[in-house]
Amino acid sequence: MTDRLPHTLRSDAVDNRDRILDAAGKLFAAEGLDVPMREIARRAAVGPATLYRRFPTKQALVTAVFADQVRACRDIVDEGCADPDPWRGFCQVIEKVCELHARDRGFTEAFMSTFPGAPDVDTGRAYTMRAVAGLARRAQEAGRLRPDFVLDDLVLMLMANKGIHTASTDAQVTASRRFAGFVIQAFEARPPHAPLPPSARLVLSEPADV
Repeated sequence: MTDRLPHTLRSDAVDNRDRILDAAGKLFAAEGLDVPMREIARRAAVGPATLYRRFPTKQALVTAVFADQVRACRDIVDEGCADPDPWRGFCQVIEKVCELHARDRGFTEAFMSTFPGAPDVDTGRAYTMRAVAGLARRAQEAGRLRPDFVLDDLVLMLMANKGIHTASTDAQVTASRRFAGFVIQAFEARPPHAPLPPSARLVLSEPADV
């Protein structure tokens, strides 16, 4: 009995962590990052003390929940950058990133927020933005991406994509794909595009740790 006790405790701890991550992921996807920690604990069927022992801050929880999405986002950008046709690669990034974010409202908020205590999210976003900036320059040099495109237009696109709300995830993805199609047409450098109004510097938000 004594020999088996530590193994049982470790199994319980792993089970609690998995339940917390599952509950948080579902709540973040449906409601965004403003879900209170106490609601996550309730949905995971653990006490608040257990939740905070595993994840002392919401930032730590967000980092763990969205680790897979951060990696997926990097993979999408790497694939687009590897395409020998920079415009085609750029379009693929727009389409796939919009779909990735359409499937999870919480990830969109995490991606567009500053998390001083969650370096994985911040690092993943910084990598994505730098890579897309390089891909965009190549597409502009090839004459396919409009010359007045700026990186903040990508943030503006994600903000607009986040505003899509439908009755189901499938419908959300369908609407997001159509939106991405409109965005790609707007980004393409072909006459008779009129010059865009000046770009605004879009500041990332800091979500409250509730």
